[in-house]
Amino acid sequence: MTNPLFYAKILLFGEYGIIEDSQGLTLPYSFYKGTLKFSDLDNDFEKKSNQSLEKYSNYLLDLELPVEYKLDVNSFKNDIAKGLFFDSNIPQGYGVGSSGALVAAIFEKYSFTKREPDTISKNELKDLKMIFGQLESYFHGKSSGIDPLICFMNLPILIESKDSVDKVSIPAEELGKGAIFLIDSGTIGETGPMIQIFFEKLKNEGFRKTLKEEFIRYNNACIDAFLRKDMNPFFKNLKKLSVWAYEHFRPMIPENLFNIWKKGIDSNAYYLKLCGSGGGGYILGFSKDYEKAEKMLEGFHKEVIYRF
Repeated sequence: MTNPLFYAKILLFGEYGIIEDSQGLTLPYSFYKGTLKFSDLDNDFEKKSNQSLEKYSNYLLDLELPVEYKLDVNSFKNDIAKGLFFDSNIPQGYGVGSSGALVAAIFEKYSFTKREPDTISKNELKDLKMIFGQLESYFHGKSSGIDPLICFMNLPILIESKDSVDKVSIPAEELGKGAIFLIDSGTIGETGPMIQIFFEKLKNEGFRKTLKEEFIRYNNACIDAFLRKDMNPFFKNLKKLSVWAYEHFRPMIPENLFNIWKKGIDSNAYYLKLCGSGGGGYILGFSKDYEKAEKMLEGFHKEVIYRF
């Protein structure tokens, strides 16, 4: 029996804000995926992955989880000894949930209690998010649990607040001129150091104030307008969000993207925002006229993730 595939995720809105109780909107991205497999471990990638799983299984042995969320760590360890590895093309350090997909795959396979995403209630989602946070903390020091939750559910999720998440429907794609797309910065982003910078910034009262009064307001307005498919207020707030990030998230914006970030704001041809913690990896782009934006962003590798 083949193990299920777990897709990457994209945090469309809510980066950093969700730490301070803003809303967030996140979707699965099937272009990248991973699955647990067995092999003879005769290449470096498989060998490294197997060794990483071994280290992770030791972390799981010491983790105290509630009975209904316990994992069969002994079976996991036996499978690792038989050549288990995580076969994934999800780029690491790109903000698209490489560790989230791994955690979701392990939870799905080794959880004593099997769960069907379709039947999971809103209350259970809240508990799962907390459990996934503990499971993923091994990789980032502290995790909200959102990434593995998305990867496990394979559905768009609305983060309503720190303690409340729900399944949500996003508007159906249309073959229009507009697009949401990813831009590859060409460098890897480290989540840990970026989150450190953010927490340092939070110590500044002025930054905390503008985050709460401006960033969170624009962020939540974008989510609301996007889900209602109301594109005028969506782009109006998106511009404000992009300007705010340009001014306040400078350390998180990859250096080679500073100029094109500003160019988008000045020309109104497209707007950029962080995809996850930033520092490298992917950046998100939004444009009402993707062809025009594409010409202006020549030389950068781009992937369209949603058309409207």
